[in-house]
Amino acid sequence: ENYSKKIAGAVSLFVKDTVKESIFKKTTTIYGATNERNFLDGRYKNLQLKKNLLQSANREYVRSFLENSDLNQTNILEIHNRPNYINQIRKVYKNKIFLYFHNDPLSMNGSRTLKERNLLIKNVDKLIFNSKWSRERFFLDFKNMRVLLNKTLICYQSTSKIPINFEKKKKIITFIGKLNSAKGFDIFGNTILKILDKYNDWKAYIIGDEPREKMFFYHKNLISLGFKPNDFILNFLKSVSISVVCSRWEEPFGRTSLEAASRGSAVIISNKGGLPETTKSAIILKSLNEKNLFSEISNLIENKKSLLNKQKSNYKDFYLTHVYVSNLLDNLRKKFL
Repeated sequence: ENYSKKIAGAVSLFVKDTVKESIFKKTTTIYGATNERNFLDGRYKNLQLKKNLLQSANREYVRSFLENSDLNQTNILEIHNRPNYINQIRKVYKNKIFLYFHNDPLSMNGSRTLKERNLLIKNVDKLIFNSKWSRERFFLDFKNMRVLLNKTLICYQSTSKIPINFEKKKKIITFIGKLNSAKGFDIFGNTILKILDKYNDWKAYIIGDEPREKMFFYHKNLISLGFKPNDFILNFLKSVSISVVCSRWEEPFGRTSLEAASRGSAVIISNKGGLPETTKSAIILKSLNEKNLFSEISNLIENKKSLLNKQKSNYKDFYLTHVYVSNLLDNLRKKFL
């Protein structure tokens, strides 16, 4: 992850926002490696990596970390999304290790096989998952899952909560994220053209990019803003009425849905991965296709009372603030210190 203001991803934002509220913020150091220079905060130390054709990038990353960090003064080491680092680090570090999973464990090097996951349980003091779905994936094929649950914690991602004036909501529909088929962008694009033709007083905004997969949709009321930093997105969502998160792939959690709910949008999601855990009041598509998405958006547009109820329900149900999640993690840390 790039721990920079310009292109920070979900994990970097999670670390930045929760550490900022932590009672341990003055004694926490964040390590990473990026070519960017506009870092998210002053707690960050950027590792310098040597180019070595004979050594993997992962090993070089861990080597640089071990050389440049003061592990003798470290009580708890928290590793995000890199189960394949554990064995190399555990050889020299004997204190507490927390391993965070922000993605499907079965898709990651170091936790794909049952043997690798058993080894992680032995070498890690706490496994922290960003959804119940992610945890279930980790324990796939385990016979004694219930016995091992005390080794785990569910810790959802977080965002801020601010006052929302629902009277200032505009006739805006959004798609935010990677503009690819895995995220269902093609389903959204084909659907939104029909919506904008039928309801010409509404507009749709696309926020995101995708250099590897090119899909374009054109309409006079469809505006593409490209990639935008998180602060811009959170501010923009205050005026958004409907947010669509129609992923095909199994989303481990779904930060976009969480942020839209926190800003009082009516949220339409697919029933994939951890997406249903982001908000209790989301509209879940019974089947992921253009017909169903068109129907759900149309129902909200034509029924103003239902639209407002969904917006207010999402906002009311939202509780995953930075303070809430940071306190959850701090209580865990205190138990191990």
